[in-house]
Amino acid sequence: MRVVTWNLWWRFGPWAERQKAVLAVLRDLRPDVVGLQEVWALGDDNLAGWLADELGMHWTWAPSPASDRWQRRIGEPGVEIGNAVLSRWPIADRDELRLPAPEELDDGRLALATRLAAPSYEILFVTVHLSSAPDASAVRCQQVTALAEFVAAHREGTDFPPVVTGDFNARPDSDELRLFGGTRTTPPVPGQIFLDAWAYADPTAPSATWAPANPYVRGTPPARIDYVYVGPPGPSGLGHVRGVRRAGDGPVDGVWPSDHAAVVADLAGSATGG
Repeated sequence: MRVVTWNLWWRFGPWAERQKAVLAVLRDLRPDVVGLQEVWALGDDNLAGWLADELGMHWTWAPSPASDRWQRRIGEPGVEIGNAVLSRWPIADRDELRLPAPEELDDGRLALATRLAAPSYEILFVTVHLSSAPDASAVRCQQVTALAEFVAAHREGTDFPPVVTGDFNARPDSDELRLFGGTRTTPPVPGQIFLDAWAYADPTAPSATWAPANPYVRGTPPARIDYVYVGPPGPSGLGHVRGVRRAGDGPVDGVWPSDHAAVVADLAGSATGG
């Protein structure tokens, strides 16, 4: 199973040209499921819906309840922002969670959980977008605690380990990611841990998903802030990470698709692959 997570930078920059570049990257990757953050919608137009139609995938999305805070940044009233999931398989169920944040930082960040009806088993697939303020580690700790509890409430009924993707806006060694993973500190939900798929990457491969080489990134050092997390492998190796890498980390026909690079992870459907 090929999983992609990608923050699509909403309607910032040359968004009409960028969305064509996003489509080109996803078409080349041929993913089974995609978690998207900063997806835009305006009236009947929805970036996730357009991508799904072009790729022949199922889709769902969760709009932020505070899109107005984002609209003021670009002076374009009425444009919504949210998270979305694209899936090769039907989406049997969905739920969303508004993440906790103090009023001054609460711009409607969400977690979107879906249950995918794959042929041999259902898959719990979640995508999330945490608060971005550099000094908001304590807020993100609260958010990953809520996220872990949200996952726990939806994970029953499938042997495939839960898959959690998204823009966590935090570095791998941060308090919030150690807390969410639960392997270097006590996990928020007893007995529930998550493995960072990048642990299986080629150690020589570039890892930053937020990097100054991208012309949309200014003034901050490179960082890996986008993740694919997977629960421990299930029976017969279900969900074992077979490989992981970046994508969308360069221009397409002269246009960079987003200010973030995507993360691509290949997960085993059995002990021997698939």
